[in-house]
Amino acid sequence: MLKLSLPLSANAVIVPLITLVLAVIIYFLPGAIENTLIYDRSQIANGELWRILTGHLAHTNLNHLLLNLAGLVMLWALHGDHYNHKPVLGLLISCALICSIGMYLFTPEMQRYVGLSGVLHGVFVWGAIKDIQKGWKSGYLLLIGVFVKVIHEQVFGASADVQSLINAKVAIDAHMWGAIGGLLYWVVSVKVIKTGHSR
Repeated sequence: MLKLSLPLSANAVIVPLITLVLAVIIYFLPGAIENTLIYDRSQIANGELWRILTGHLAHTNLNHLLLNLAGLVMLWALHGDHYNHKPVLGLLISCALICSIGMYLFTPEMQRYVGLSGVLHGVFVWGAIKDIQKGWKSGYLLLIGVFVKVIHEQVFGASADVQSLINAKVAIDAHMWGAIGGLLYWVVSVKVIKTGHSR
């Protein structure tokens, strides 16, 4: 479906805007403070559990930040009509948790991680499924596209150009776990809605 207008309602704007502002604030914090927020496997093991969430809002450099914020804005423009502040906040938190826990349990070599891209993959998946539920055929293309991208990264690795741009190794497992997080969030939300209707 071709969209001709941006989703400018408060429900559509509030959570992406808060996420954008937090990411910018964290980027400009002194390094010593920012280091207490990043995903750091050893520190998480020592009980600093907030890093599971806050690590997704930190970035390696300005290019990394701008790429992620551009992705956030693009997804808002594409799928913001589906946004409602409480479910979308739940989506972001769920994707961040599943992404971090997935990496912690299954990618032990990932000692440190920053960036919003894993979460954004989950938001993309959720938005594409919402498009499909609305009867928009473009949702199928988006959903297939994001999973083809994730599988391609798992098989062939990430783009060397992107790695050079962000001055870090691209965390392809974060993309995979984020996409899984978006899918799981949709499945759970459908179950909750069905349970509510059956009462």
